[in-house]
Amino acid sequence: LLPVLPVSAQNAGQPEITPQEIHDHIAFLASDSLEGRKTGTQGSRIAAGYIRDQVRALGLTLLGDNGFQHFNVVTSVKAGPNNRFAFEGFAGKLGEDFTPISFSASATLSEPVLFAGYGFDFSNDSLAWHDYAGIDANGKWVMLLLGDPEPDNPMSAFADYIDLRKKVLVAKDHGAGGILFAAGPNFDKTDALIDMTYDRSAADVGIPVLQIKRVAVDSLLRGSGHSIAALEKQLDSTRAPVSFAIDRDVTASADVIKVEVTTQNVVAVLPGSDPVLKDEYIAVGAHYDHLGFGGPGSGSRRPDTLAIHNGADDNASGVAAILELIEKLAANRQNLQRSILFLSFSAEEMGLLGSAYFVEHPLVDLKKIKIMFNLDMVGHLDPKTQALEIGGTGTAKGLAELVQKHVQNTGLQAKLSPAGFGPSDHASFYAKDIPVLFFFTGVHEAYHTPDDDTEIINSRGEKSVADLAYDLIVDMANTPAMLVFQEAGPKTRARGRRRFKVTLGIMPEYAASGIKGLRAQMVIPERPAALAGMKKGDIIVAMDGKPVEDIYSYMHRLAELKPGQRIAIEVLRDGKKIILIADL
Repeated sequence: LLPVLPVSAQNAGQPEITPQEIHDHIAFLASDSLEGRKTGTQGSRIAAGYIRDQVRALGLTLLGDNGFQHFNVVTSVKAGPNNRFAFEGFAGKLGEDFTPISFSASATLSEPVLFAGYGFDFSNDSLAWHDYAGIDANGKWVMLLLGDPEPDNPMSAFADYIDLRKKVLVAKDHGAGGILFAAGPNFDKTDALIDMTYDRSAADVGIPVLQIKRVAVDSLLRGSGHSIAALEKQLDSTRAPVSFAIDRDVTASADVIKVEVTTQNVVAVLPGSDPVLKDEYIAVGAHYDHLGFGGPGSGSRRPDTLAIHNGADDNASGVAAILELIEKLAANRQNLQRSILFLSFSAEEMGLLGSAYFVEHPLVDLKKIKIMFNLDMVGHLDPKTQALEIGGTGTAKGLAELVQKHVQNTGLQAKLSPAGFGPSDHASFYAKDIPVLFFFTGVHEAYHTPDDDTEIINSRGEKSVADLAYDLIVDMANTPAMLVFQEAGPKTRARGRRRFKVTLGIMPEYAASGIKGLRAQMVIPERPAALAGMKKGDIIVAMDGKPVEDIYSYMHRLAELKPGQRIAIEVLRDGKKIILIADL
C-alpha cells in the first residue's frame, strides 16, 4: 500500500518553508512502501513521479519528457545461457566448474592454452617479473593464477599488479585471445568461484574471461607434469616466472548479460521575470535515489543485512528541502529576475550517474547556469552545535564572502570549504566550470543503514538550512553581475599509487601505543581523507564497516579497497565517534 501523498504543493496559502511540510515530504519518500528508492525500481519511479507532480502543481515548466529526463544505467550483470567450457574429455558445468568474470566480453574462443604464472610483466626499483618472456600468447587462451605470491601481506610489492582487470589488460598487450583464471590453494583453499558483481564499469575487456576450478585445471594440465598447487608453490617459493604451453585446445564461451534499467532525472524551470536575465539559471538540485534493500555491493554499511534502507536523510531530506524552496520561490516569482532550474537526480548512489548524464545531455544551455546549489543530507542538524558544512565556496570569486554575509544572520555555525569537488552531484557541475554550493549537515551513525528513517530527522533544523539557501538563491537570482567561476581544487577524485590501489592521503602514526586504532599524524590537502573532513590526530577505528585496530589492520583494509569506491571511515576525535565519507 502506498502512503497518502502530502498536498503541500497545492496549498498556495502557506508558501513559507515549514518543518511540517519538510516532515511530510520526507515521510512519503522514506516510507517503507517505496522500498529504499533503488535506481530503476518501482519505488524509485514513484518517488520521481511524486517530485514531478509537486513541482507541476506549483506551475513550473516541465522539461524533457513531461518533466522526466530518461536514461539507462547498468545495475548488475549475470551469466547468460551460452556459457561453455570444454576440452577433450571434459565438459564443465556453469557455476560448478567455471564462471564468466563480470567484465568479460561475450565471446567464444577455441585455441590452445598457455600457462603464464601470475600474469605479471613489470620492473620497478625493487622487483622485476616478466611472465610473458619467451612465450607466444597471440590469439591463445592464457591461464593465470589469481592473486600474487604474498596473499596475506597487505604491504606486498605485488599489490599494484594483482587487480584482475589489470592482469587481463597486460595479457591483451601480449596478444592473448582469452583468459582462464585459476585459484591456487594458498590463495583460496575453498576454490570458490568469484561472484558476478558489477564493478560499475560499462566497458568489458574485449576478450572472454573465465574462472575455472582446480579440478578442471588439473584435468587440463594432465600429461604436462604439473598441477596448479605445485605451480603456485613453485612460483611463491622461487619468486621467478614459470610459463609454458599446455598441449591441449580449449573451446569456451563467455556470455555476460548486463542488466540495464531505465531511470529518470526530474527537471523543471521556474521562469524569471527579467526579459534578459530570465535566460540565465540558478540551478537547485538534490538526488532522490537510495540503496533499496542494501546487501553486498550496494554501499550499505551493513552489507550482510537485507532490509529497507529508507534514506530519510540521504537524501529524502535534500529533496524535501528543494521542494520547499521551490514552493516559496514560486510564490515570489515576480521578484526573481533569473530563472530557477529545478533538478532532482537519480543514480547518485551509483556514482553521480544522474547528474553526470544531465551535464552531458543538458536540457538548458550549461553556459547559462550561473551556479548550482546541491542539498544532500541536510536533515540531521545537531541542535546543540548547529553545525552546517557548505562546500564549494571557493568556486567563484567573492562567493565565500557572500555566503558568510548570509550565514551571520542565522544561528547556524557554518564551516565553509572552498573545494568544488565532493561526493555528491555538485561535482558534475563543478567539472563543467560551473560554481557550486553544497549544503550538508554531516554523516551520522544511521548513514547507509536501515536506521536512516524519518524519526531521526530534525525538521526544524532542516528549515533553518533551507531558509539560508533561499536567501542565497534570491540574492543570486537578482544580482546584476554574477560571480565569476574559479577552480577550487581538483575536478576528479584523487587516485592512489605505489603499493596500494588507493590511498587515503594520510601519514599514519606507526609507533602509536596505548590506542586501539590508527592515528593520522598528517592529513594531506586535497586527498580523499582531507576531502572527507579528516583532521590531524583523528584515530581511524573502522574502514568500510571493518575494524581498524593498528597499523597492520589499517594496511590490510587499505589493500582491499579499489579506485572509485566510496567508503565510510569511522574516526575518534576528542573521544567522540565521527563518520566520514571518502571517495577513493
